[in-house]
Amino acid sequence: MLETALDIQGLSYAYGARQALKDVSFTAASGRFTALLGPNGAGKSTLFSLLSCLFVPQTGTLRVAGNSLATAPRAALARMGIVFQQPTLDLDLSVARNLYYFAALQGLSNRVARARIEEALDRLDMRERSDEIVRRLNGGHRRRAELARALIHRPSVLLLDEPTVGLDAPSRRSITDHAHELAAQGLCVLWATHLVDEVAPSDQVLVLHQGRVLADDRCDNLCGADSLAHRFQALIGAPG
Repeated sequence: MLETALDIQGLSYAYGARQALKDVSFTAASGRFTALLGPNGAGKSTLFSLLSCLFVPQTGTLRVAGNSLATAPRAALARMGIVFQQPTLDLDLSVARNLYYFAALQGLSNRVARARIEEALDRLDMRERSDEIVRRLNGGHRRRAELARALIHRPSVLLLDEPTVGLDAPSRRSITDHAHELAAQGLCVLWATHLVDEVAPSDQVLVLHQGRVLADDRCDNLCGADSLAHRFQALIGAPG
């Protein structure tokens, strides 16, 4: 049985009168790619904002690797790596400088930071880009640099909020494949998307729509003989 790395129970959040999340509960396991699948406006980004402590939950609990975000936020955040939907790299610094800056924020020594950065860059085939200014990179390489940064402190949980937005098809596939490889190596990956082709049959799928979890199952179990696209459309009430 896989170990639970992310545990969310009874989570709700509203922007004034608009309820963005409604009693959301689920778990995500180490060694598994969990796809948070929902259309635009489903509540995916709100959930990620709560997980990253940009927002404070109004009701419910969030635990990361056993650490409560309410009572032990620093310990919980230290176990997470996050790639936001909007780019957050300093465009005027090199890839390496961005990574060293992040490592310093994590309290890593120069020796440890150097080893971790080289490891992350090698994993993402970015070693030859390390001295390039981020502004000069294409979208795919910028995303790889952000993913490398998210791995430097060796998190237990990796959050990716629509990380392939704006990328071409080869770059999308490369980033998706890397995330699946990380899950296979033992990381808990929570991948928010509205694109069904980024989900593999063995992935766990959470369908989120209008702030509610409509389904939580392995993709192949959820779909049966049907395609994920058709099953997703049926669940959210979209035309086929």
